[in-house]
Amino acid sequence: MATTPQLFEEPFDADEYIERLAWRTPGGGSKGGAEAFDPKRLLEEFENHIEELKLLDEKIQRRVEKLEHQCHREAKEFAHKVQDLQRSNQVAFQHFQELDEHISYVATKVCHLGDQLEGVNTPRQRAVEAQRLMTYFNEFLDGDLRSDVFNNPEKIKEAADIIQKLHLIAQELPFDRFADVKAKIASKYHDLERQLIQEFTAAQRRGEIGRMREVAAVLLHFKGYAHCVDVYIKQCQEGAYMRSDVFEDTALLCQRVNKQVGEVFQSPETVMAKLIQNIFENKLQAHVKEKLDETRRSDIEQYLKNLYDLYTRTTALASKLTEFNLGSDKHTFLSKLIKNIFSTYLESYIEMEKDYLRTRSAMILQRYYDSKNHQKRPLGGGSIQELKERIRQRTNLPLGPSIDTHGETFLSQEVVVNLLQETRHAFERCNRLSDPSDLPKNAFSIFLLLVEHLCVDHIDYALEIGLSAIPSADAKNANLYFLDVVQQANTIFHLFDKQFNDHLMPLISSSPKLTECLHKKKEVIEQMEVKLDTGIDRTLNCMVGQMKHILATEQKKTDFRPEDENNVMIQCTAACSKVCVYVSRQVERVRKSMDGKNVDTVLTELGVRFHRLIHEHLQQYSYSSMGGMLAICDVAEYRKSAKDFRVPLVLQLFDTLHALCNLLVVAPDNLKQVCSGEQLTNLDRNLLHAFVQLRVDYRQARLGRHFS
Repeated sequence: MATTPQLFEEPFDADEYIERLAWRTPGGGSKGGAEAFDPKRLLEEFENHIEELKLLDEKIQRRVEKLEHQCHREAKEFAHKVQDLQRSNQVAFQHFQELDEHISYVATKVCHLGDQLEGVNTPRQRAVEAQRLMTYFNEFLDGDLRSDVFNNPEKIKEAADIIQKLHLIAQELPFDRFADVKAKIASKYHDLERQLIQEFTAAQRRGEIGRMREVAAVLLHFKGYAHCVDVYIKQCQEGAYMRSDVFEDTALLCQRVNKQVGEVFQSPETVMAKLIQNIFENKLQAHVKEKLDETRRSDIEQYLKNLYDLYTRTTALASKLTEFNLGSDKHTFLSKLIKNIFSTYLESYIEMEKDYLRTRSAMILQRYYDSKNHQKRPLGGGSIQELKERIRQRTNLPLGPSIDTHGETFLSQEVVVNLLQETRHAFERCNRLSDPSDLPKNAFSIFLLLVEHLCVDHIDYALEIGLSAIPSADAKNANLYFLDVVQQANTIFHLFDKQFNDHLMPLISSSPKLTECLHKKKEVIEQMEVKLDTGIDRTLNCMVGQMKHILATEQKKTDFRPEDENNVMIQCTAACSKVCVYVSRQVERVRKSMDGKNVDTVLTELGVRFHRLIHEHLQQYSYSSMGGMLAICDVAEYRKSAKDFRVPLVLQLFDTLHALCNLLVVAPDNLKQVCSGEQLTNLDRNLLHAFVQLRVDYRQARLGRHFS
């Protein structure tokens, strides 16, 4: 195998190279092949091949040395060339700097020459301009305008520039010598100004934005520029208010003009602000005046509604207009425009609001009382009759017959809803129309009117009538309607409180008026709670009186001392049944009339009085053995009624009473044991003794010794 450098090119595998060399050597294969394996021959071949590799290595090494020598030589030559190029580049850079300095010097000379030329040319131009103006001035002085610029309509722009400058010059001339020429220049000035405005107007009608912009730029230096803007504003509004909604038309007009005004005028924000001011001071103010003045004296309700609606829509329009560029302080600008329109109406707003609310509330109440054919009674007049009524209310003394209201509570949720709705509208208007500094004070005054008409004139009056209608405790078959008054008053209180929190609190929450409102609300509620408590107390007295009347008329002495004790049915008495029916009905009425903890409080009081009545009632009779059983049946029935109260205290009282009744039937020898029972052991011994004394056999069996 010939040894060449190509055999060692990548990828090179030494094992594969040796294997291939051995395979090509005769007798050098691993299996010997056709010839037997000959290690000497293989060794000889390897040694020869190693010599060949050494020769090849020497050959390659000489070639590498030759190439390295050549590389070093070329590197030196290249370094010399780079040095020559660097020297050439440095020379070129120096030449460039010299050229740059020369150019700067020439440029400085040119600028200086230009300044000199300008210094010479500017006076020359001024002189030429002055000569030209003097020529035109002479024409005015002679009274014959021969120049084409004054007679050619197409050169109106150039003529305007000339006449504007002549007009400024004429202002400096003495009047006595140049009065005539000054008048001619002024006449031509105004004539050209009028022609430009006419041209601007015509271009606006044709919709030629470019021409409008040119004319406006010329008029900018004339005194009539403001008139040009006025004409533009007036013409913009032609045909813009074709619908009945002036606010929507205004928004659309401003949106359309805002796109155009920036293309025509150099100060579009000024023109836009002037357009909006013109609209507010003319269109909107006239619209507001027309809407409000026609109802201000004839229909105050509609006036307030219109004022609220117009002010709301005007502020909403102003909010939309803030999108446009109206100058640096557009919010203050728009606020002043709104104030100029509504200031006269807002100054008197709160007084008119209070007058309307006072009149409207009185009308709602009067209409309700008229529908009931009721003439309101004056309260607190100090008459003898009223003094008697107040004494009767507080002492339950029978100082005369009570008022018969025929079951009418004189409270109406419809009236309350109407009053609250009117007040809610008043709060909404107050929030929108009041100055922020006056808002808490105005809201408080509206709240006082609500208290006056809802709480005093309606609820408090109904409570007074209800108290007057409560019969005395000893009245027979009394109809107790005060609980209906309590129920409706409770519902009204919730509505009143909801409006207080939802509509009044947001208006006064961050002001000192909050404390006054909370104090007034608390004062009113406490006053009404006193009357409610008084009425409930007297109503409970009437309920107990009615029970007492039933017991007095239905309960007989023979009920507990039957003549034939062997022929008696063990069941509750008729009086007990009627009392229990009455009590259940009253408990249900209390539950319907009260809510929350008030139910338990009132039922607890009623239950305690009910227990006291039965306890005292049972002590009026003497009991035989069978009568005692009947008494226990009655108390058991009373205890069933006590369960309807769902008050643990009341049930406990009747449990104890039931245990006391057991003393009426227990065997004499067992009395001491029964009295020591769980329910009776803590009771006063005198009370136990009193119950034992009710037994018919008390003296015969000498039962008193059990308590000695």
